[in-house]
Amino acid sequence: MFVISIEYTVGLERVEPLIEEHMSFLDKYYRQGLFVVSGRKKPRTGGVIIVKNTSRSEVEALIKEDPFHREGVAEYIITEFMSTRVGEGFESLAD
Repeated sequence: MFVISIEYTVGLERVEPLIEEHMSFLDKYYRQGLFVVSGRKKPRTGGVIIVKNTSRSEVEALIKEDPFHREGVAEYIITEFMSTRVGEGFESLAD
């Protein structure tokens, strides 16, 4: 699994116009079963995406499709981890 941490590098006035297209990007990978959960950071300095069933090289490639990346408004940190425990009802996350 991977954690993608997104950190905005510009003000929200440059990020906001890209939100709808970013949501379409997320939807694409939810449909493919790669994205598990995503959301905004609080305070709103970026976001987080949890990814499963893929390789680091695929994560690096799909990030390039994100409009935030294309427009240079965010930086990405990718962290790979091996899930060893999950809460009841979330067993499918360990696949």
